[in-house]
Amino acid sequence: MSAPITLALDASTYAGTVAVFRGEALAAHGEAAMRGRDEERLMPAVAATLREARLDVEALDRVVCGAGPGSFTSLRIAASIAKGICAARGLPLVAVPSLALLVAGAGPRPAGRYLATMDAMRGERYASLVTLDADGTVLEVGAVELHPAAAIAARAAALGAAVVASDERARPDVRGALRVLRARGVDAAPVPLDAWEPAYGRVAEAQARWEAAHGQPLPHA
Repeated sequence: MSAPITLALDASTYAGTVAVFRGEALAAHGEAAMRGRDEERLMPAVAATLREARLDVEALDRVVCGAGPGSFTSLRIAASIAKGICAARGLPLVAVPSLALLVAGAGPRPAGRYLATMDAMRGERYASLVTLDADGTVLEVGAVELHPAAAIAARAAALGAAVVASDERARPDVRGALRVLRARGVDAAPVPLDAWEPAYGRVAEAQARWEAAHGQPLPHA
């Protein structure tokens, strides 16, 4: 039996990542700018990464998608691509927490506890406690929290964790997606395509501005 083929993608920040795996082995990896009208290049990056792996969509056995939190628009783009491929091909879609990918996708780190954080705008950061085992397994063990950026160091110290911050040098990267899935066990079951959405963390900036201007929640259709 041939090794299962997994396509993984995440766009929780302004730099999306794509990976293709044959079984547990990384076959190809790509990146895409996600900021600006002409720079949301995730779908071309998916196509290019599949070409690098010498595969096409028909070869896929499942899709793994970063589940947030993070950039509202970028997360929606990644989720739409993942759900579209799965719906068209009848494939399972598995969601993984993007903050765990920040730890899992980085270079070698010692086993331990990490507070993974990324910009939430408005002077705040998303943060989640992530453990890294000696065998490389990565598990998000805490709920995603929202903290003032200045409070992150104190929160990490209280948890006995080192800070891993998403910035220009480090970002959630789906090269570590299978290391996150390994730890999740039954939680790695496929999500329902018709109902699943990423966990955005907070409402979009446009919605926040509208609600502030009108003094009421934005109506939903």
